[in-house]
Amino acid sequence: MDDDELEAGKRKFVEVVQNIDSSVQVVIPTTPSNSMFLISLTKGTNRKFITVPEDDMIDLPNEASIRTKITKTIQDALAAL
Repeated sequence: MDDDELEAGKRKFVEVVQNIDSSVQVVIPTTPSNSMFLISLTKGTNRKFITVPEDDMIDLPNEASIRTKITKTIQDALAAL
């Protein structure tokens, strides 16, 4: 894994969130903890945390099945905001 792959995944993640709701702020940690990213989604005063496996983040730009799974996770989280 290289940083470029990870950065591409993070950019794609933010893009997916923005496509669902452009008012949501996304904070992705620089490095994963136990191979998981704890990502903060904030809308107004409401915040929701979701975890995304490092491998999924790396595969996000190129794997449609991963993108579908992550998009569903994001949609569920945003629905709870």
